[in-house]
Amino acid sequence: MTAGVQARVLIVARDDSTAGPLAEGLDRLGWRTVTARTEAAARVALADLQVQAAIVDLSALDDPAAGLAERLRTACAPRRLPVLAMGAPDVLRSAPLHDHGGFDLTLAGPLHPAQAAMRLETLVRTAVAEEELEIRVETFAERGHAFDAPADDPAPFRILAIGEPAPQFLALSNALARHGAEVVGAFTAFTAFDYLHERPFDAVVLWAADNPHEALSIAAGLRRNTRLYHTPALLYMRAESAVTTAEAYHRGISDVASPETPESETALRVVELARAYRRQKSVRAALEQARHSGLMDAATGLFTRDLFAAHLMRLARSAKARNRPLSVCMLKVAEKADLHAPRTGGWVARAIPQIGSMIGRLVRVEDTAARLAPEVFALALPSTSFHAARAAGERIAAVIGCTAFEAGSGATPFVVEFDLGVAEVTSPDGVGYALEQAAAMAQSRIAS
Repeated sequence: MTAGVQARVLIVARDDSTAGPLAEGLDRLGWRTVTARTEAAARVALADLQVQAAIVDLSALDDPAAGLAERLRTACAPRRLPVLAMGAPDVLRSAPLHDHGGFDLTLAGPLHPAQAAMRLETLVRTAVAEEELEIRVETFAERGHAFDAPADDPAPFRILAIGEPAPQFLALSNALARHGAEVVGAFTAFTAFDYLHERPFDAVVLWAADNPHEALSIAAGLRRNTRLYHTPALLYMRAESAVTTAEAYHRGISDVASPETPESETALRVVELARAYRRQKSVRAALEQARHSGLMDAATGLFTRDLFAAHLMRLARSAKARNRPLSVCMLKVAEKADLHAPRTGGWVARAIPQIGSMIGRLVRVEDTAARLAPEVFALALPSTSFHAARAAGERIAAVIGCTAFEAGSGATPFVVEFDLGVAEVTSPDGVGYALEQAAAMAQSRIAS
């Protein structure tokens, strides 16, 4: 690891046969790694570094289900640590379906770096969302509102199998059914998306057959849809396919298997993806309860100023205890000469509820968006550095800046621009200063 660069991922492995190529690939993708040969070394690294996730090579362990994942999490506490297991096929096949050793996700090794990066992104976001839920429960309890804990859905995993009914594909569907999953078959992309829009699925299996590009186009369609974006997809393709494994992962595929892979192993890999996805959905649903608490700003559905201030203080204390960054972002509707007429006519004020609603939908579920004043919004972004927060604010401003708002009968619709300010919260005592910095930055943009 380059000196001065903070490691994001801990890889626990006894040698570099699989860990080496994975670490090099993840480093190139921005997921800086540190490798530990023993559990003791791993626990030291977790205590000293801002590690966001761990990958454990199960093939190097004598007993992969001996509580290692929980011990690693304890070493990292109170920061939540997602632990991903990289397992040899025989480890996956021998593990009982619901005995996952405490790992958040188990994938067959060797992992492709692009595949690992995509799974890490999802697991880390879920961990941050779980931390946010803990803090949000405290903030709302102080005001007499109780949150329901994330509930485990007892229903069988729902899998959508897309592709022609080839013998190997039917064998995989039967293996999934034997593991208690409900499998729905769709022979065409049109039928598949009809199903996806009609009912929720925990994972998608794509049969590449002789036309892998059609399967990849379906995966791309999932990634372009905000509701389906996080749905994991396993690509089932022949080893001699024209599409490489690397290309599949870079196109949004979550895992790749071939007909030569035993159906029982592939079925377990699909179930693992579905399990992690269902957990992610349950946390998101729990966080969404804030919208229906009766404590939010009535016009926009965002946090009120006082609720935001109380929550931000808790976030700052949590960020220090968990050794995570925390940033705030200020968005103020810009004063523009061409907005004078609609502003005096009240049309900007009429657009504010829509603008606030858009901001609430454009932030991540673990972020906190608030309305501080009639035309001033603020964001609290946990586990986010200054530069990432600025990028998030600029993205939100750009999306809303492309929206035309009604200006009355016969008047030209207008667009809204924002004065943007960003600051990183360095300590709980610095919350007020960070907000002042963000406001000053926004004000300096007005002056310029």
